[in-house]
Amino acid sequence: MSQQILAKSDKAAAAPRANNRLDRLLDAAAELFAVKGFRGTTMREIAAGTEMLPGSIYYHFPSKDELLLAVYEEGVNRLIARIEAADPGAGRAPWGRLEAVLAMHLETILDGSAYAQVINRVLPDEAPKVTTRLIALRDLYEAMVTEIVAELPLAPDVDRSLFRLFLIGAANHAHVWRRDGPRSPAGLAAELVRLFRLPSECPAAINPDTTRERSS
Repeated sequence: MSQQILAKSDKAAAAPRANNRLDRLLDAAAELFAVKGFRGTTMREIAAGTEMLPGSIYYHFPSKDELLLAVYEEGVNRLIARIEAADPGAGRAPWGRLEAVLAMHLETILDGSAYAQVINRVLPDEAPKVTTRLIALRDLYEAMVTEIVAELPLAPDVDRSLFRLFLIGAANHAHVWRRDGPRSPAGLAAELVRLFRLPSECPAAINPDTTRERSS
């Protein structure tokens, strides 16, 4: 990830948290992007939600794409802050670290916040002018997961990239497959790790030929 991309991203999102008025602008944009989608939301609707004139928004953000970038960064920052607060690296083995990160990821996805919905549901290519910078922000978080997956004691034939993508994909859609019940985000994270860990560390469980070879 280039420093230039990060510098542009930081510049785009530095101003919006400067005062309460701009905080409300970000919050209103996040709510509308989450409900109506990025393409289905107009700057006029965002302005109405903050009692601002449309021209006032353009004073702070030159385009709707740049406003999405600021909302997206706020969502990613909130997710990373939760993960860092959980301190997943503190005295844990790789599987334990992965479970801690997943618990915070699921907690963020399932808390229903508009920011979480935006980073989960708005695809970077929906905003062509800032696609590269949106991907860079997403990669900031995924890099944390990639680092942990790289340390897992997986079987040699396990594709770690696919392992990571399958795991994050399952977590990202928790709001779809999860039903109200006794399991907390931490409980769901523990179960996800258990289900992914079992076959990756026990190849014979998914390869009957291996079992027959060992027993012969």
